[in-house]
Amino acid sequence: MPNTLHNRSSLLGFLLLMMLVGINLRPALSSLAPVLARIQADTGLSPTSIGALTTLPVICLGLFAPLAPWLAKRVGPERALSLALLMLAIALALRAFDAIGLLFLGTLLAGGAIGIAGSLLPALVKRELPKGADLMTGVYTMALCLGGGLGAGVSVPLANALGSWRLALGSWALIAVLALIGWRWRMPHPWPADNGLATPMPKARLLKSPLAWQVTLLMGSMSSLAYIVFGWLPVLLQRRGLGEEEAGWLLAMSVMFQLVSALAAPWLARLSRDQRPALLLMLLLNGAGMMVLLLGPLEYRWPGVVLLGLGQGGCFSIALTLMVLRSGNSRLAGKLSGMAQGIGYCLAAMGPLGIGIMLDRGATLPEVCLMLGAILMLAVIFTLFAGRNRRLDFNEAGQLTIQHY
Repeated sequence: MPNTLHNRSSLLGFLLLMMLVGINLRPALSSLAPVLARIQADTGLSPTSIGALTTLPVICLGLFAPLAPWLAKRVGPERALSLALLMLAIALALRAFDAIGLLFLGTLLAGGAIGIAGSLLPALVKRELPKGADLMTGVYTMALCLGGGLGAGVSVPLANALGSWRLALGSWALIAVLALIGWRWRMPHPWPADNGLATPMPKARLLKSPLAWQVTLLMGSMSSLAYIVFGWLPVLLQRRGLGEEEAGWLLAMSVMFQLVSALAAPWLARLSRDQRPALLLMLLLNGAGMMVLLLGPLEYRWPGVVLLGLGQGGCFSIALTLMVLRSGNSRLAGKLSGMAQGIGYCLAAMGPLGIGIMLDRGATLPEVCLMLGAILMLAVIFTLFAGRNRRLDFNEAGQLTIQHY
């Protein structure tokens, strides 16, 4: 696929568009957690049903992510992203209506839209900036974290100002519409034939590749920790005696600290011959932050927020970067992104669902921390494999191979 961007728009314009789109890919998820107590009080949903509400969009992230390469092949990646943003705006607007069914439907569709958009962006970055894709991915991840922080921090004040948690959840559709307008206005939307996609290419059978599975399982374990925090951290902190608004702001500040490590982690990963040292450091910060917040003295909750935010931001940034670094071209990056985020998010959804079931059965915070520790250890194991400096590419015979560096 030839580069179309630099003939029509500047690098700065592409960067701003990526950030605008990225900001939209987390509020649909992070805005739910701070108002879960209100949703449960107004609707009478059980903890297990509330857990399903936080889990189903993550499952949809996984189910819809593999559609991204298929959709990009047929309508072009730019049009596919426009469709995902349109779907996201409609889904978020549905959550403003007074019906439990629409709340679940809107949340499900939002997860699907985010799954498609999130899988398309790494391939676009690899295509436009093949040599600086890891650093651009850090900037894009920073935008994701900013959107997540806004969703978590503004959710309760917005609900108070509008007098309704439903309107607060639905109002995020406005930002999705803004991103759609910007993307349609500034980004060319060629049809696939114009991009050379009609040329026959070797098939990328990633399901048979150990490296692809290593990246996928790492993405799944790290995402599971992230979505447990997005979905349940305010509720768990409220169980420790904190107020609803403070618990929401703690989540928001945690996400805002992700901005720092999301941008810095790809630079840090470049200091070593592979990404294992950087990933292990981020996982250590992640685990330490969760333990301090859930088991440590409450007066240490702010240092815990800092540790958690730095760890999760760095983990997610490097995990997305791996999809680019482990791919020899933009097509493979799109395929690997679809697989890693598709299967990975489906696995990750088991995390918040499991927490909901545990809490419904009266689990204590130490028991919750045991589950978090187990997921963290899985992420460490997958890091030791996926973090090695390897890359998927085609050989001269058109076969998918793993290149060692």
